[in-house]
Amino acid sequence: MSDETMGTLNNNLKQYTSGEAQPQPQPTNGQSDTWSPTSWQSKPIKQVVKYEDQAAADAALKQLTKLPPIVTPTEIWRLRTSLRDAALGKSFLLQGGDCAELFSYCAEDPIDAKLKLLLQMSLVLIWGSNKPVIRIGRIAGQYAKPRSSPTEIMDGKEVPSFRGDILNGYEPDQRRVDPDRLVSAYFHSATTMNYIRAQLGSGIADLHNPMDWGLGHVGDKELQSKYTAIVNSISDSLRFMRTIGADTSGQLQTVDLYSSHEGLVLEYEQSLTRRLKHPAGHPGAQTSTDGKGWYNTSAHFLWIGDRTRQIDGGHVEYFRGIENPIGIKVGPSMKNDELIELLDIVNPGKDIGKVTLITRYGADKVESMLGGHIEAVKSSGHVVVWQCDPMHGNTRSTSTGIKTRSFGNIFSELSSALKIHKQHGSFLGGMHLELTGDAVTECTGGSQGLDDEDLSLNYTTYCDPRLNEKQALELAFLVAGHYREDAGS
Repeated sequence: MSDETMGTLNNNLKQYTSGEAQPQPQPTNGQSDTWSPTSWQSKPIKQVVKYEDQAAADAALKQLTKLPPIVTPTEIWRLRTSLRDAALGKSFLLQGGDCAELFSYCAEDPIDAKLKLLLQMSLVLIWGSNKPVIRIGRIAGQYAKPRSSPTEIMDGKEVPSFRGDILNGYEPDQRRVDPDRLVSAYFHSATTMNYIRAQLGSGIADLHNPMDWGLGHVGDKELQSKYTAIVNSISDSLRFMRTIGADTSGQLQTVDLYSSHEGLVLEYEQSLTRRLKHPAGHPGAQTSTDGKGWYNTSAHFLWIGDRTRQIDGGHVEYFRGIENPIGIKVGPSMKNDELIELLDIVNPGKDIGKVTLITRYGADKVESMLGGHIEAVKSSGHVVVWQCDPMHGNTRSTSTGIKTRSFGNIFSELSSALKIHKQHGSFLGGMHLELTGDAVTECTGGSQGLDDEDLSLNYTTYCDPRLNEKQALELAFLVAGHYREDAGS
């Protein structure tokens, strides 16, 4: 192994475990005195939840206010500091998980499968980009889904739409909004997060045993060969480090993995928003009168969906007041001036990396829209994390009415985003994917060559189609290959 290769591998090993930067002095959140966790209630709101038994809903929400936080301010600020580097092009954000997480996914095997897949993908991306990778799962709380219609047809009958396990069940006889599900969502989130912490603390991400992650359902020999080559390079580097007495095993046994979900059900988010002490090094610890701030303790990272980002709406009002890093979905209908007004509201202090813009145009629209948004944000003085969501803009229905996505369109939008950011002197800071560690057949294409007729083989999603393990890992290799080619050009 050449000295140059060894140096690169050693740097990558350090990057694998970092995913964070040292705390930087940053301005405070710019909250106005008029904000409170309940101030969103005075604003118009989309995706309204109506409970038949409001007294039961009030009791459930009151119970939530007494339960302990699922995440801590220290964890939240560690992520926020890491995202500052992603905004500056120094690291890459990998965010992925189920479209609609179900309570039944709170089990050992489903959690392990997603956790291992995200670890595998991050290893590939570090190898390709020579950057630390920040890992955020759509996990431990992604229980709510926005719907375009209050009802849908199921088995020939019109029933209330499935809005995620936090509100109602998928089966037709479970479509009534049940307030007890709010508390159940908390306990499933907390249990999932507890298991993730335990697994990471027990060495599931230990680079001394990277093949322990396995490749699950991936049967493609070429893909296995590529991944094995990366693992072998890491193993060679570790053996060399042990030989010269520079083994840093303590730093290579675990990584950070953060939780995220769409902050859709605001009464739930409000109940888990707490006035908590800022961690050491936080600028607000000196500037606020009590050394505290408002933290959403249901997840490390939350985002506003494309359906609920109204300037004068309740969701924007709620999001502008929390300390957590936040995301905003940016679709084809977003105007340049609207985007800047939105950023000014949720991040008046222009904190670098506080906001992640999650672009979701579709493969046929990204070329005409992304450049204008990039230039508008650059002119505004905001420095955001630009993240590509190549899933939501590329959904279609088959002739038999099955929702699917084409792997080719997904990669096309992602590769176009990489190219357009480079053309505009910007950085694509990450990608946002709906994926699963299971061998599902929900998206067509990829090296498996799945077509519409194959979707029925193992189509298990309860909402939108997800990449299976092989397709997700394949996408990571394609993005990593782009970075390696770009570095060599």
